[in-house]
Amino acid sequence: MISSSCFIALLFFSLFLSIHAQTLIRGTCKICSQQDPTVNYEFCTTSLESVSGSRHADVKGLGRISIRLTQANVYNTRSHIKSLVKKKCSSSIKMRLDDCFELYSNALIDIRHALRSYKLGHYDEANILISSVMDAATTCENGFKEKHNIVSPLTKRNNATVELSGIGLSIIHIVGVGTN
Repeated sequence: MISSSCFIALLFFSLFLSIHAQTLIRGTCKICSQQDPTVNYEFCTTSLESVSGSRHADVKGLGRISIRLTQANVYNTRSHIKSLVKKKCSSSIKMRLDDCFELYSNALIDIRHALRSYKLGHYDEANILISSVMDAATTCENGFKEKHNIVSPLTKRNNATVELSGIGLSIIHIVGVGTN
């Protein structure tokens, strides 16, 4: 009898924590999407909920998670660009891919420093670094748009980088305002 009541209590407690985590993520994403037009609410909730640690995170923890998601996206995009450069393509596409590779190489350094700054509570510095990551993705995409007959092979990845960066910037704003 005692073990079944402990099990039921544990089950309800687990359910409460799960609902609380979803509420925190959804509330945070609602604020992020209202603060930043680049952030889509559904993309934000899906991205943050995809990370197992998000269920136990506070808002500051969600900020770390969003920066790590951005870092993973930047790393994967850079690797994807490297593989595209090796394929046969026109010189104008290759030139733009080379530019994007350099932009994403720098963005990878910036996002690592942003995560370190965020962990140390240097939110202004983290904000500047994540903004530069967002700018790198935008600049990469715009490089393809300059030539009207070239379709960017990186649009989805660039958009994801911009959106993940926007989530991080919005959470930095939330956390930074809360610490002042």
